Amino acid sequence: GLKYNPFSPDIPTESLYIPPQVESFIWRIEHTHVQEGGFALIVGDPGTGKSCLLRLLSEKLNRVQGLSVGTFTHPQSNIRDFYHELGDLFDIPIKAHNRWHSFKSLRQKWQNHIENNCIKPVLLIDEAQEMQTCVMNELRLLSSYRYDSKNLLTVIFAGNDLLLDRFRSTTSLLPLGSRIRKRLQMEHASSQQLLDCLNYLLEKAGNTMLMSEPLMNTICDHSLGNYRIMTTLANELLEEASKQKLTHLDEK
Repeated sequence: GLKYNPFSPDIPTESLYIPPQVESFIWRIEHTHVQEGGFALIVGDPGTGKSCLLRLLSEKLNRVQGLSVGTFTHPQSNIRDFYHELGDLFDIPIKAHNRWHSFKSLRQKWQNHIENNCIKPVLLIDEAQEMQTCVMNELRLLSSYRYDSKNLLTVIFAGNDLLLDRFRSTTSLLPLGSRIRKRLQMEHASSQQLLDCLNYLLEKAGNTMLMSEPLMNTICDHSLGNYRIMTTLANELLEEASKQKLTHLDEK
């Protein structure tokens, strides 16, 4: 009775559960941050929903007419590879031997985008704690305009708490850390929040009666406040039920 596996990592974006604080953050990015530009930060432990939030942001921002959205896929890049990937994302030919030309070409591309659309292009970076310090500072200089009074780019970092520690303790990253205008700390969920998410997933997948209420409460109580652990446990039970050709999962 399921349209798809509700516990798979690649469920449809429209079926992702959105807690209220996440919904508020998405609204702020969509309606104010892409006009202002600059840096935003999403931090939290693994399994608290950072990657799902980036999927939601990417989906919503790509619907904004005229907005250019790029996703940085190799955060471990050195500066040379960093420019090459930016060139691919924003359709700019990059000359590896001439960083000044690459720097100037990207900035001109972003300025033209802002003049034509009145919004700043967006760069999403997952696992940002893996980025080299020199690359992060290059990104800060690249997106800054008119003595730092204007921004040419909207950058959204997502990473674990190591990223936040780096902004606080690495002297050369303090200028970048002070420029972060929007922040969201992804917290561990309560059992009730996990239960709300589980109910939502089953509803979207088309079978709210798949699991008994005691079983759902047990799963949530044993998930350590972590959405990923919850869906992994539920997926294991679903696989076993499929093997036994059961149509209902209960505490047995």
